Amino acid sequence: MNASLDHAPAQANNLPRFLALTLGSIGVVYGDIGTSPLYAFREALRPFGAGGVGREEIIGLVSLVIWTLTIIVSIKYVLFLLRADNDGEGGTLSLLALLMKKGTKHVTLMFFAGVLGAALFIGDAMITPALSVLSAVEGLKLVTPALHDYVLPIAVGIIVLLFAVQSRGTGAVSIFFGPITLVWFLVMGAAGIAHIGDDLTILTAFNPAHAVAFLWDAGLIGFIVLGAIFLTVTGAEALYADLGHFGRSPIQAAWFVIVFPALTLNYLGQGALVLSHPDALSNPFFLMFPDWALLPIVILATVATIIASQAVITGAFSLVRQAIHLGFLPRFEICYTSETQTGQIYLPLVNTALLTGVLVLMFMFGSSESLAPAYGISITGAMVIDTILAFEFVRRQWNWPVPSAAAVLAPLFLLEMVFLGANLFKFHHGGYMPILFAGTLLTMMWTWRKGVKLLRQKTSRQEIPLSQFIAAVERRSEHAPVEVPGTAIFLTATPETTPAVLLHNIKHNHVLHQHNVILTIKTAKVPYVPDEDRYTLTKLSERFSRLELRFGFMDEHDVSQALALCRKAGLKFQIMSTSFYLGRRKLVADPQSGLPKWQDKLFIAMADSAIDPTEYFHLPPNRVVELGEQVII
Repeated sequence: MNASLDHAPAQANNLPRFLALTLGSIGVVYGDIGTSPLYAFREALRPFGAGGVGREEIIGLVSLVIWTLTIIVSIKYVLFLLRADNDGEGGTLSLLALLMKKGTKHVTLMFFAGVLGAALFIGDAMITPALSVLSAVEGLKLVTPALHDYVLPIAVGIIVLLFAVQSRGTGAVSIFFGPITLVWFLVMGAAGIAHIGDDLTILTAFNPAHAVAFLWDAGLIGFIVLGAIFLTVTGAEALYADLGHFGRSPIQAAWFVIVFPALTLNYLGQGALVLSHPDALSNPFFLMFPDWALLPIVILATVATIIASQAVITGAFSLVRQAIHLGFLPRFEICYTSETQTGQIYLPLVNTALLTGVLVLMFMFGSSESLAPAYGISITGAMVIDTILAFEFVRRQWNWPVPSAAAVLAPLFLLEMVFLGANLFKFHHGGYMPILFAGTLLTMMWTWRKGVKLLRQKTSRQEIPLSQFIAAVERRSEHAPVEVPGTAIFLTATPETTPAVLLHNIKHNHVLHQHNVILTIKTAKVPYVPDEDRYTLTKLSERFSRLELRFGFMDEHDVSQALALCRKAGLKFQIMSTSFYLGRRKLVADPQSGLPKWQDKLFIAMADSAIDPTEYFHLPPNRVVELGEQVII
């Protein structure tokens, strides 16, 4: 997801704004699905092999494509799921956060479903750049066969360059995403129109009876073909994830006015071309164009695939940030690449992991033809999970009765399960890769969540109620700590208990500041928290106050900025005479901790990789004091 239009309103206020959002959504939201014609129809034809494919089968395939786009994208995502939002934000984790806020009987099931969907999306963020860039650059082989051996090196070079520029931000180039992708869709639509006349019987593909007849007659091959057909809707989940960036109406308008017609026309054109020229089976997309246009189309396709790749990369950054703020992952370094748009972020660790994964895929499979079977599982899995979460959403948020929710969503669920089953047939042809990615990420999120819970349980045994501590130090007996001027802010996750770092400070330094603030930072289950709801300040005694800062899971957790708001509201302190006290824990594995040994080690490794809280919370580094302790888990 590109966030150059972050915080966009759900409804555009005027026509120019609406058109700008619509154009932006064409480049960002639909970049991925817009590159599917490069390989999807070709892959659907592959299972028929040397025996060839008949006329009815081609028409049936195109009919399957059209109705898959209609049911999965138009009906499920564009018309239905775009309305299932969390304060205007969409996406798997956003929906999960809303369900957790509302409460559900199936918290554990929803948690695993949500994080699995997020993990599958990140797996998609690895496969999309590899597959789409390879498929575009492979068009060079049609320009001249002499470039055959250079396809992989060129594609690798493009990928390395793409990931290398992430740290600089995408704001400067993102303004071109919409216009370039619009040209791409117009060219695809025009190419389709130019070839539909090759065999007008392809227009009968609008009749869904051809899709049903194909599946009925094709048997096992038809079931396998469904896995390839689903490649036509890759990127559909980006519709939902980017809801908060562009708003519902611009995304819907872009789909029905530009994207859906262009895709439909192109697939019809590819089908008509193959009907009239069976030798075009090898690469129907590029063979739609005359020889003189091949090189410009390859260049345009490559640019379009780079835009699609950029969209899923930034989408992965945004999703990981949500996971961090919701407590599903440790705090990683988050760099903000724009002074005005908080959604434009760069995560160095995630960027390196994605680049490594993409390059491994490219060298392992070598071509888009070999890599395509690995793609469908992550997409279908993520969509099935969206449907499961949506079922719970309409029951909890819209108060639908179970029969009504089931009547609407069960057919979609069954259809997507059929597609998922078809893609699982490709498990040994590379389909194991997204499952491996997702399984690894799911294990990490589950381990982190479980480890944090265990750590809190262990540390809570030594905690002293804050009220009891304040009563003791306010007696000002002869054994009381020495009072020193200034303000001390103690960060803690449990505001009702005395922060361990406060106890350590008194134990070792024997001092207590004139003013002491017990600071708790909470992430709300909403995307953004307005400034007026940012903080709650409670005076506990003459020397103690409790401050709670609240951020949304899409907000930047800038404590220094939030404290400035508090100062305007009456919290008296001078930043240069204020000390921030942080506790630093060294975790030591304990075989009896309750976690298996491997999970113990994984949790400690993840904790060690977390960014320093000073950087994460934007604290003034020269005012931070850290006191360490060892904790056995």
